[in-house]
Amino acid sequence: MIELTKQTVPSLLDEVFDKFIDQKGFSFVNGKQNTYRDLQEEIARIGNILQEKGIQKGDKIAILGANSPSWVASYFAIATLGAVSVPILPDFTDKEIESILQHSGIKAIFVSSKLYPKVQDAKIESLEYTFRMDGLAQIPNNTSIENFTNIPDAIVSAEGYQYADVEEDDLLTIIYTSGTTGTSKGVMLTHKNILYNVYQGRDVQEITENDCFLSVLPLSHTYENTVGMMFATVAGASTYYLEKLPTPSVLLPAMKKIRPDFMLTVPLIMEKIYKSKVLPGINNKFLTRWAYKLPIGRRLLNKVAGKKIYEAFGGNLKFFGIGGSKLDPTVEQFLLDSKFPYSIGYGMTETSPLIAGAGVGKTKLGSTGEPVRGLKVRIAKENPNAETGEIQVKGDNVMQGYYKNPEATREVFTEDGWLRTGDLGLLDKKGNLYIKGRIKTMLVGASGENIYPEEIESIINKDELVSESLVTQIGGKLVAMVHLNMDELEKRVKRIQSNMSTFKTDAIQKKDDAKQYLEEKSQEILQEMKVKVNNELNKFSQIQKMVLQHDPFEKTPTQKIKRFLYKKDKE
Repeated sequence: MIELTKQTVPSLLDEVFDKFIDQKGFSFVNGKQNTYRDLQEEIARIGNILQEKGIQKGDKIAILGANSPSWVASYFAIATLGAVSVPILPDFTDKEIESILQHSGIKAIFVSSKLYPKVQDAKIESLEYTFRMDGLAQIPNNTSIENFTNIPDAIVSAEGYQYADVEEDDLLTIIYTSGTTGTSKGVMLTHKNILYNVYQGRDVQEITENDCFLSVLPLSHTYENTVGMMFATVAGASTYYLEKLPTPSVLLPAMKKIRPDFMLTVPLIMEKIYKSKVLPGINNKFLTRWAYKLPIGRRLLNKVAGKKIYEAFGGNLKFFGIGGSKLDPTVEQFLLDSKFPYSIGYGMTETSPLIAGAGVGKTKLGSTGEPVRGLKVRIAKENPNAETGEIQVKGDNVMQGYYKNPEATREVFTEDGWLRTGDLGLLDKKGNLYIKGRIKTMLVGASGENIYPEEIESIINKDELVSESLVTQIGGKLVAMVHLNMDELEKRVKRIQSNMSTFKTDAIQKKDDAKQYLEEKSQEILQEMKVKVNNELNKFSQIQKMVLQHDPFEKTPTQKIKRFLYKKDKE
């Protein structure tokens, strides 16, 4: 891995291209194999175009597109000019995107053909230039994408491009969060913030130029941006992108072909694999169901299932990073038993993002690992006798603040300069960090007890009939909203009532009563589940009511439920 004397993207790229110029770079899984030389030339071409259009240091330029080699080149070209990138999550709505573009005051935007309709009619006063990312063409603002104009070859040339003189504390990017609270803020991160965090993360896992990444999370999110793209660049490693959404039919062949060493995911991905691939194989037979209840049987069955999944991922993984939200403890136990090469990380956009991490083979059930090197972490307790407190941090990877939002910036920092994460946690004697939940989601019981809905949800979600759940407070009572796995429910009902044709067809035959029939069967399951869950909970965390959530919960790009949409208790 390259050592930098100056932590800026131009300095990084100078070193990378000097050392790794002919190494494999950023490519599509089924596309042309690119090298770092290809990246260097593409950066120069984009940089010359931007300079010709008068883009200067400090100008804001948006990037809207799915992961691609062109996305990476656009990001780096913007950085080498000393301009500021504004990556936008493709899943944002048209209205959200327009609001971000307006608020950030962008001068130009790189947008993929597929996502251009999201910005075609946006009215952005500051916007001067719209560039099609795939194919490097210019589109007149607020017109059809078919009206693109090719940029003259003389301008698109990679010749003569010079990087700007950029300082470590210069702004590199503004990343707009999409959190569970419903408010989107522009996080200002400098060159040093990002690159310092890259070097903090190498304690978690070393990377070499012989390693390859398969990218499935959006580059516009700081998790994939820093821990994926930037980590790979610093090491001269190769990275591959999917040309379609990461459905099983797309992902499985890609993993077989690429055989990645590194992948970054969110907990939901492995949780779905566990429930759809591991549990059915165990629950289909009485003997394996019985054996799985015993520690030795569980470990053996998990080891067998884990080996199959490892092979399905290409059989070459040495780092499977999981972050973005809390991992279900049952699923983590499966990963531990099977010796799957997983790593747990914790962070937030405001910290570039890594705060803590546990490398492969160093994970501890329920912990996010130790704080990264050079970052100060403290647990701020309102009550000295409390088990948990707010996790607060200070270090060179902490953001400058929120763009054009001094009030929110003041609120998120303490008077002595520590960043408030908004997360409740604790540090054990060995320095391992444990996350208990969000301060804003913590509920207070009738006698003043602190109740962490995430912990209750993890118990509910262990049931293979549950796709996801959310615990909230209504009228002072704890209520669990549960979205059931209807396919698995059908299988269970068929086992119990063998005379039924199928759960779904039987319901359809009832015609007008079908919906009521489904509701009644689901309610029976929920009542049984409530008793089972409450047996595992302390007295003040008991669920008073379980209700059926018919549709999946709306989520952020890192698959965290947007809790504010389901807050039903009266203020």
